[in-house]
Amino acid sequence: MVRDWLNQPGYTALFALSFLASTLLPLGSEWLLVLMLVKGYEPLTAVATATAGNYLGAVTTWLIGMYGGRWLIETVLRISQEQEERARSRYRRYGAFSLFFSWLPVIGDPLCMVGGMMRINFGLFSVLVASGKLLRYAVTAWITLRIAG
Repeated sequence: MVRDWLNQPGYTALFALSFLASTLLPLGSEWLLVLMLVKGYEPLTAVATATAGNYLGAVTTWLIGMYGGRWLIETVLRISQEQEERARSRYRRYGAFSLFFSWLPVIGDPLCMVGGMMRINFGLFSVLVASGKLLRYAVTAWITLRIAG
């Protein structure tokens, strides 16, 4: 079954994987985008699909931070007041514009969650996150098509 899926990935699978990869789950979606492009899927549609899924996953993570942040900090992560204030201070220093780098592995998803916890304006969040993710998938597609072409 997994083998069939890998042989016939589609836009729905790319969207779903890109969505999940942008939550706190340790997944990546670039490999599927590359596979689809090599197999001849339409590049603009594939990039748009991956970007939309990844952006909506980031929005989900932002919402978790917005509405579940207090619970996460106190119950799950058990962060002290001092640690929390240090994190807030760093976030204030580097600002909301760090959200542009939400596409980076390891730090990107927590950036989105902290953005929600810090109540970053949703419009600003959307512009920064969506543009960073679009740029990442566009560059991945461009490199893939140059190498495979």
